[in-house]
Amino acid sequence: MQVILAEHIGFCYGVKRAIKIAREHTDGISCTLGPIIHNPQMVERLRAEGVGTVDKISDMKEGTIIIRSHGVGPKVYAEARARGLTLVDATCPHVKKAQHSAKKLVDEGRTVVIVGEKNHPEVKSIFDWSDQKAIIVETVEEAEALAECKRLGIVSQTTFSGERFKQIVTRLLDKSRDIKILRTICNATDLRQSATINLAGEVDAMIVIGGRNSANTTRLAQISEKKCRTFHIETAAELQPEWFGNVKKIGITAGASTPDWIIREVYRKCQMVLKT
Repeated sequence: MQVILAEHIGFCYGVKRAIKIAREHTDGISCTLGPIIHNPQMVERLRAEGVGTVDKISDMKEGTIIIRSHGVGPKVYAEARARGLTLVDATCPHVKKAQHSAKKLVDEGRTVVIVGEKNHPEVKSIFDWSDQKAIIVETVEEAEALAECKRLGIVSQTTFSGERFKQIVTRLLDKSRDIKILRTICNATDLRQSATINLAGEVDAMIVIGGRNSANTTRLAQISEKKCRTFHIETAAELQPEWFGNVKKIGITAGASTPDWIIREVYRKCQMVLKT
């Protein structure tokens, strides 16, 4: 029996950078604005190290506010400075690119569509950088219902499904004669999705590790489910031996916000299960 790790797995560059920045401010008076990444275990570990979390700027009277990897709109920066807080920006560079792309398209006088999840904090930040003028499109049906416009600009959530992005953009192509498409899905997302598809096609069952509040991890689970039996877990404690009856090969993948130490724990426990 085999336990196989996906070729591309776990922390991406943007998440590693955000965690590094947070760990440079473990002074007890620094907080991230919302969870720095969508992984409850990593957020709790940072809290134990001295980096807190607040839900809104007004919760901070003094100290350092750290902008999380998902980014925020320009008004949040202004509010932090107005309150006299030290501001540290851990926004993922790929998210920054999406934010600035949305602003650029609005400045060009285009109707801007953000392809992504309406309630995701990253998408909300991109929307804010569009001066809240963009239209957020999450489904093919919403794309089809969009009215025609003179000039159209399209950007995407960095962790959105590449396949779904293509499907939605295909429906948008007849909405304008002047369209600019800025595909801002990051390379790490593409690599993890491709690696998951490939591995899920070779194994009997897949374990997808990552926060249940993580959009990119949830998408990996959705992709994997189309290929084989799939279990989305946050930690090794959730693994159940009965999942693996008659299983000869188990594949493991993890979202871009899943720490290496959690992946190692799951890998070791899967090996133990297969030996029994």
